[in-house]
Amino acid sequence: MKFKLIASLLLLILLLAACSSSPAESVEIADIHDEMVALTESPAAVPIYLSPEASGEKVQSGGQAKIDYSNTDDGYVMVMVTKDTSKKLKAQVAGPTTTYTYNITRNQWETFPLSDGNGTYKVTVYENVSDTKYAAMTSVSMSVKLTDEFAPFLRPNQYVDYKEGSETVKKAAELTKDLTDPLQKVEAIYKFVVSSLKYDKLKAATVKSGYLPVLDDVLAAKKGICFDYASLMAGMLRSQGIPCKLIVGYAGEAYHAWINVWTEDTGWINGVIFFDGSSWHHMDPTFASSGNESEAIMKYIGDGSNYTAKYIY
Repeated sequence: MKFKLIASLLLLILLLAACSSSPAESVEIADIHDEMVALTESPAAVPIYLSPEASGEKVQSGGQAKIDYSNTDDGYVMVMVTKDTSKKLKAQVAGPTTTYTYNITRNQWETFPLSDGNGTYKVTVYENVSDTKYAAMTSVSMSVKLTDEFAPFLRPNQYVDYKEGSETVKKAAELTKDLTDPLQKVEAIYKFVVSSLKYDKLKAATVKSGYLPVLDDVLAAKKGICFDYASLMAGMLRSQGIPCKLIVGYAGEAYHAWINVWTEDTGWINGVIFFDGSSWHHMDPTFASSGNESEAIMKYIGDGSNYTAKYIY
């Protein structure tokens, strides 16, 4: 009898410890650092709006966090955290080749692309416990088979965030209203972004980790950092049904952002591209704009060896 009482007390102590605010040993702990912001300054005939949705058919929940993975065949997952906390929240999407880390805003669905294509993924939601240490709130593993290779690059996500009826979508429609050739649409949108936006040196000097472009704000301000240029152009092209990758990586030794575009005539135009009047080459809307499309800067952009991709959104 005495032995059973002692055993019961020990079990109660263990249960209370598991419910305490400190993470138990069984909780997954990850060391997560904030991503740098890409800052570098220079040396479909019919519009298609594909809206991500948390349809609730496949949901993993835990710790007041939800992962909706109902639409992985369309190239995305969605995450929401409802916990009342002031601590930092992050999501990690670990694909077949690359692990992506995102910040999460409470009480709203966040959309994350499955940029690695087909394969096995693990999505984990984390809450900060100290410094760069994060405790897992919930996670789920899944096997992904996309409807097509373009699925992750035709919809809004956290890095390329636009809404139907937004000024960004309206402007893209205005710029391409008389065009049916996808390459002509790319050219029109590219020329608009390059000629209308100015590089924002003050923003580049003061921007903080976790910054995400608000496309309508960038459009209205007519200035931004390279992240803004690339995200705005990607959003405009996607709203026209043109697959577009937002790439974050390095131009030389500087952290930078640019785009890749696909059309039926060309396939993926890798690296970054621009149009010289007769053919398509690498395009980098930030460098082309802030460098005034000089011969030297266009030659630099045209050399794909100057660019190294790290993440694709």
